[in-house]
Amino acid sequence: MKKICLVLAVAFSSICASAQFVATSNINEPSENESWGFSNFTEDLGLGYQISESFIVGLQRNGEEYDLFGRYNLNDNMYLSAQMPTENSTDNLRVGIGYSTRLVGEFYVEPNYSIDWNTEEDGEFKIGIAYRF
Repeated sequence: MKKICLVLAVAFSSICASAQFVATSNINEPSENESWGFSNFTEDLGLGYQISESFIVGLQRNGEEYDLFGRYNLNDNMYLSAQMPTENSTDNLRVGIGYSTRLVGEFYVEPNYSIDWNTEEDGEFKIGIAYRF
């Protein structure tokens, strides 16, 4: 039992030591009856794990549910993104493109544009924020 715990601890610490975690969120506009607040920044809060130089996968909050998201980095600043709920995932897939620019230290501002895969509705432009640690 001690050997299994030691192996798991070493594996977890090596994953964390070599990993790049990313905390992301989109800044949501308040509705007509509301004012700006903390919830405008935390409504779409997510946590991602950088698998390789090009791929990031993670979970992002979407209202009361959590969605899976993925990013493919085209270069240092541009990325393609996909977000889908855990239920009926292919029916509600959102795809997009974004630009990530470093603001201060490891804090990034990320304007992005995304559309629903299965509908012909107009897409959404959002300003995102990210912190890499």
